[in-house]
Amino acid sequence: MKKMATRGIAAALLLLVVGGLAGCGNDKEAAESDEKNLTIGVTSFADTLEPTEQYFGWVVSRYGVGENLVRFDKDGKIEPCLAEDWSVSDDELTWTFTLRKDAKFSNGTKMTPKIVKESLERAFKLNSRGETFFKPESIEVKENQLVIKTEKPSAVVPGSLADPLFLIVDTTADMDSFAKDGPICTGPYVVKKFNPTEDCELVKNEHYWDGKVPLDKVTMKCIDDQATRSMALQNGEIQAAYNLKTENLAEFKKQKDIKFLELDSLRSTYSFMNQNGPLKDLKLRQALIRGLDRESYANKLLKGGATPGKAPIPPTLDFGFDDLKDENAYDPASAKKLLAEAGYKDTDDDGFVEMPDGKPLELEFVIYTSREELNIYAQAAQANLKDIGINVKLNTVSYETLLDMRDSGSFDMLIWNVLVANTGDPENYLRENWYSKSPSNQAGYKNEQVDTLIDELTITFDENKRRELDIEIQQLIMNDAATVFFGYETTYLFHSDKVTGLELYPMDYYWLTKDVKFK
Repeated sequence: MKKMATRGIAAALLLLVVGGLAGCGNDKEAAESDEKNLTIGVTSFADTLEPTEQYFGWVVSRYGVGENLVRFDKDGKIEPCLAEDWSVSDDELTWTFTLRKDAKFSNGTKMTPKIVKESLERAFKLNSRGETFFKPESIEVKENQLVIKTEKPSAVVPGSLADPLFLIVDTTADMDSFAKDGPICTGPYVVKKFNPTEDCELVKNEHYWDGKVPLDKVTMKCIDDQATRSMALQNGEIQAAYNLKTENLAEFKKQKDIKFLELDSLRSTYSFMNQNGPLKDLKLRQALIRGLDRESYANKLLKGGATPGKAPIPPTLDFGFDDLKDENAYDPASAKKLLAEAGYKDTDDDGFVEMPDGKPLELEFVIYTSREELNIYAQAAQANLKDIGINVKLNTVSYETLLDMRDSGSFDMLIWNVLVANTGDPENYLRENWYSKSPSNQAGYKNEQVDTLIDELTITFDENKRRELDIEIQQLIMNDAATVFFGYETTYLFHSDKVTGLELYPMDYYWLTKDVKFK
């Protein structure tokens, strides 16, 4: 057996700033006087805590409830968690994970290899997204080890098992109650009460295996509106706030008791374009992308809080961003010319072009707004596209509804914000979104060359060769005008200076950890 070196995101590619900014009120001091109870302001994300449904395992992980066999550190490198170490066979098909012997679930049940095996099998069974990571031929128990044999060699098995879809649950517990009451896991906190779209109350896990849990109670309070979330931090209603933006920096200039963390994000905001409808026309997709002033979105509308979009993988990762050719950069004159050449004309003088067959062209753009920047991108895109004669109607829905619409293909355009290296590597991100047979690819994109290269990427272990494949795949996706890449946002976390241990991670699975506490 040969040991696998941990792979991650170079720390030098990330900007992490801790700043202190001024002013304080007596009401804030009173609100923070109880040093065992913490309230964190978050955006609404889930209507269930069942970790195998959609992407809701992220909530369970971020809230300090669920843990995985492995995890990522602050530099994006894989490190042990519920597995102490791992190795891969010489034929690169069999992975062996040695499990911790001292871990217990929050109900006191000992974590056993059998339960871990059943937990992973459950994830693969209940969510088709599981096999976009890798396909297990078998999962077996050998003493205190878990042995996973894959159908094909896969370099990203350890990183894949860090995804919250694969967090370990107690399969001997009442799993039917997980959605409402929270899953039984091994993290430092346990769900006490869950009110979808309102709050989630957490209490310390008395059986936690990795040291003392400092806080008695933590409340994750859903505050979707960015201004309201900022105000709640200013007045002491909450002691930390996720997903605030560049403009919030000015609000805290006079508050020295508020600190912030800043991270050049590994997230990308983009829009699928459904090729099962009018957007099957390459010329229309090209014109649409050329009509979008993405530099202005990032630099002016978001006040420099994002890098303008171009490619699937952001420049914070070394995958050829600067060398990729963007033939669909902002050029409204070229966009209008493309439309005219393809037969799109405004025949009724309403300012919008009709289809070449004379039928009206109206594109439905489905968005959700718990992330404020998504609404900004969408409204700016609608205005830009009106200028070149493309009629776009915005349909604002909840995140949960958006997931259903994506999975059913019920959209022309649909906004998406996602971590591009959720396994420590872009492979799964590329496969999930642009591989023709992916269950998540409901936009109808298909390029046989892209499929072939992604299949080759899966079985390639050499990192230089993997990088070359990633770059080639990106260029093909861009050449096909398959997707609108809006931008790559900077992530901010604001918090009271009385709270310590908060961190921003490149893989943003971890918000509440055992290290978060009051001074």
